[in-house]
Amino acid sequence: MTKSYQDLLSEAYDQITTIPTELAIDLVDDPDTLIVDLRDRRELEREGKITGAFHCPRGMLEFWIDPTSPYHKPALSQAKQIVFYCASAWRSALAAKTAQDMGFDNIAHIEGGFGAWQKAGGAVENVAAK
Repeated sequence: MTKSYQDLLSEAYDQITTIPTELAIDLVDDPDTLIVDLRDRRELEREGKITGAFHCPRGMLEFWIDPTSPYHKPALSQAKQIVFYCASAWRSALAAKTAQDMGFDNIAHIEGGFGAWQKAGGAVENVAAK
């Protein structure tokens, strides 16, 4: 093995912006910020999501964020700032690095992920099962 997941995370953390949870809570109502939940649908249904967050499964990020992709989601190119989160900030760190590598320059992720968000008392909304 050439690189471990820890190596990839370390590289990502060195190159991305990490927003403390307390500051991220203030961004929920910012019209220039899109908070993006990268967790899978089962996690959302089980735990809820940050109020108003846009759901983008981590496995679809590259396809949804690229304006030339047939799967592109316009919401991901309209925000002035995109802030990713997942359960514990691993997937979101890698997603932030990927988005930067794809040319996006106002990207961040939430320190500690959804778990830290809940502990800090951030607003959560339920997600109904499909």
